Amino acid sequence: MGFLDSLEDNMKAMEARGERDTAGLRRQQEEQDRAADAARAAAPWAMKLRTSAFTDELMAACRAAGHQKRIPVRITWIDSTLRFDAREAGMELQPGPDGIRVVFFAEGQETGADNVDLDGDAAALARRWLGA
Repeated sequence: MGFLDSLEDNMKAMEARGERDTAGLRRQQEEQDRAADAARAAAPWAMKLRTSAFTDELMAACRAAGHQKRIPVRITWIDSTLRFDAREAGMELQPGPDGIRVVFFAEGQETGADNVDLDGDAAALARRWLGA
């Protein structure tokens, strides 16, 4: 059997496998569509989170609280989620279709969650997270 015959057999096998797995492909496409719909619904809140004065104040307040406790605070944007890490403590601000949710973590385990008011007190949220 030559190289071209082997290649042809492989191509036929791949086509046959693809035809049998159309249900799996359909499910995968539906999951991708749901994820895209959720991202579109959260987009306005994600933009508000990125551009609000609350976010800048929160970053500054978390750094100040961490400095007081001699804990470095790492701030990271992951897509539209804003993540704060300080040793074993963590906090994420996650935009969703109904607003922005804050999730608190300790040693990798979720310890609480609440909704965030972008017109609220950013320093109070920083104190709640770091206990400063």
